[in-house]
Amino acid sequence: MPAFAGSAAEPPLADSYHALLRRHGGGDNDDGAHTAAVPVAECELPMIDVGCLTRDGGGSEAERAACAAAIARAAEEWGFFQVRNHGVAPGLLDAMRREQARLFRLPFEAKSTAGLLNDSYRWGTPTATSPRQLSWSEAFHVPLAGVSGDRCNFGDLTALRDVTREVAGAMSKLAGTLARVLAEALLAGRRPAGERFPEGCDETTCFLRLNRYPPCPVSPDAFGLVPHTDSDFLTVLCQDHVGGLQLMKGARWVAVKPIPGALIVNIGDLFQAWSNNRYKSVEHKVVTNATTERYSVAYFLCPSYDSPIGTCEEPSPYRTFTFGEYRSKVQEDVKRTGKKIGLPNFLV
Repeated sequence: MPAFAGSAAEPPLADSYHALLRRHGGGDNDDGAHTAAVPVAECELPMIDVGCLTRDGGGSEAERAACAAAIARAAEEWGFFQVRNHGVAPGLLDAMRREQARLFRLPFEAKSTAGLLNDSYRWGTPTATSPRQLSWSEAFHVPLAGVSGDRCNFGDLTALRDVTREVAGAMSKLAGTLARVLAEALLAGRRPAGERFPEGCDETTCFLRLNRYPPCPVSPDAFGLVPHTDSDFLTVLCQDHVGGLQLMKGARWVAVKPIPGALIVNIGDLFQAWSNNRYKSVEHKVVTNATTERYSVAYFLCPSYDSPIGTCEEPSPYRTFTFGEYRSKVQEDVKRTGKKIGLPNFLV
């Protein structure tokens, strides 16, 4: 890995923020009210013990049925839930957190120009046209094909390579199990979901995202990650103890209380479409912390770009579309308007 002597680790987020602020005459609420000023209640998401699904041998048929019903109910009512006994070892997640910290402490130039992790480094929001569209964060958004491939550049971070591959494998197994359970709950025996559900999803199509949210001293209203829904089938998230994740529930933002050892699961846009809106892809965001950095790891269950999303049952409220079409439309809307529109674009 090239040396970058004397280079700072932090991305130039403050420069971007102040440049956007100047562009808008010193005001940063041109595109909406400051939701961060509204008191936010803390919530505990539904907690589901999925040990009967993840352990070898599993539980009884009755235990599995009760677990599946709880997962489907949470997907319908919240769009988010937590799982324990999920099969991703606590020691592995601790190692991931340590290796992430080492990765993000590298000089900014090394992260942004040295081609690390398939050249997948991202920071801020390149499409932002106002401070309210800027994400105060940095990330490596890595295709799993890159994580497992021999050509993926981990620099000198050999421990990161091993840990990342192990985390990706464990989260992939969990995500596939949960997706099939959710599909079977909707199909109700009419047809099997199949071991390959969702169709087109495998180790070459999914993503692992390593996130860091630096301290943000410039504005209490800045977003760590702007409000959005996920453009996948399912997301598995490991957040640290700092907190900052908020989701929309009943027309108001609620903060998700971090629970040690638990993983967070949320429904993505593709599952909402496939389920004919039974399962909810819920808007969520990350708020900044003035003094403390935050780390998280997210696994995104995505199909290949040419995979049709389909439906659990006809008629569907959505026209037929592929994942590639969906991604392209999202990117087009964000570039044109600064905001994601998402599923409404594909209504019949």
